[in-house]
Amino acid sequence: MKTEKEKMLSGEYYIANDETLATERKNCKQLLKQLNVDEYVVGEGTAAILKQLIPNAPKSLYIEPPFHCDYGYNITCGENVYFNVNCVVLDVMEVKIGNNVFCAPAVQIYTATHPLDAVARRSKENAKPVTIGNDCWIGGGAVICPGVTIGNRCVIGAGSVVTKDIPDDSLAVGNPAKVIRKLDKSE
Repeated sequence: MKTEKEKMLSGEYYIANDETLATERKNCKQLLKQLNVDEYVVGEGTAAILKQLIPNAPKSLYIEPPFHCDYGYNITCGENVYFNVNCVVLDVMEVKIGNNVFCAPAVQIYTATHPLDAVARRSKENAKPVTIGNDCWIGGGAVICPGVTIGNRCVIGAGSVVTKDIPDDSLAVGNPAKVIRKLDKSE
């Protein structure tokens, strides 16, 4: 029989208050306290905290505190990824971020989702992965919803809510976000 963590990572319904998952979230929150409070101004200890918090990221990952996530180990980053202040990544499932991705303040990336049925929602949840391609810029306050893939070289406008996949070289804005034009690679 699968553990609740195995169910979570495979996208099946799972029980979030499982003891193992609760312990892992607590450990993540302790690292976030170190990052967000103790090392609030990026300093010597920041790299060591980030290595523990987000082990699947290169040294070039830059996070401007405060930052929030659920587990950290489900976030995979390429080179030169930047999170500005107040970003939230609910990484119940994999969040894969390419190279040269810049997230403006208050960007929110969600993998966690819940059943629509009210009774089922009381006891279980599930998740869908999020992928962001290379060379993307995610505008301030944008929300990336569960299961979304954003292609390479995309710009997501500030305040947009991305509920569907965005193809390569697109400028997407609004709620829900819609592609308003293709981007020329020279822009």
